[in-house]
Amino acid sequence: MSLDPVYLQREGHAAHLVLNRPDKRNALNGAMWAAIPGLLSEAEADDGVRLLVVRGAGGAFAAGADISEFEQVYATPDSAAAYSRSIAGALDALADFPKPALAMIDGACVGGGCGLALACDLRFAAAGSKFGITPGKLGLAYTLNDTRRLIDAVGVSAAKDILFTGRILDAEEALAMGLIDRLVSKDALGGAVDDFAGAVAKTSARSARVTKQIIARIQAGQSHDDAATRQLFLDAFQSADFQEGYRAFLDKRPPRFTSG
Repeated sequence: MSLDPVYLQREGHAAHLVLNRPDKRNALNGAMWAAIPGLLSEAEADDGVRLLVVRGAGGAFAAGADISEFEQVYATPDSAAAYSRSIAGALDALADFPKPALAMIDGACVGGGCGLALACDLRFAAAGSKFGITPGKLGLAYTLNDTRRLIDAVGVSAAKDILFTGRILDAEEALAMGLIDRLVSKDALGGAVDDFAGAVAKTSARSARVTKQIIARIQAGQSHDDAATRQLFLDAFQSADFQEGYRAFLDKRPPRFTSG
């Protein structure tokens, strides 16, 4: 096992981005935020990786940002701006990751940890996990990108509830709100993630990339096809994956997609 505070680990068709400060409940420090974009680039470049799984080590997802660093990183306007850019760079890189990304949540998922989970496409959680976004308790504000991702998940009213109060939600309420997508027992979490990874691996990687591009455009406010989205649709019919997919359907066999 790596001693790095965040590292990448291949498990079958999935790359696990592991938050690895269990003694601090995986509180995210500056070094971790800075390392995340490079690790995501590694996972993106690996054609064998079909799914990114973000998880924490040692019984927590992430308890938030490492507040012990705040006196230093917020000492001056310049240092505060640099620290904020580093966090935004990590979260935006995860949100823009071109392959499917899944947060595997067990335990505390609070503050920056919840922001990291929201930057993933989907969130699977174990029973007993706890959720919260708490800038209001620190006299801080949430960034526009982070707030937009929260609203995309839970809607405007629930986002206001979460941010105005900074309260901690249990897993059942998080599921009802839409903050998480699937809730299972602790013992079943690993299997649920593995099953999802296996299902993704059976489909076209190219289709997944294009789907993420289309969904991102819709989330950004695009409501009608333009030349670019029409071309994305038409290009699929010229792809090797389509040729394989429809021939496999006709042959009544599983497709063998080759695109990375």
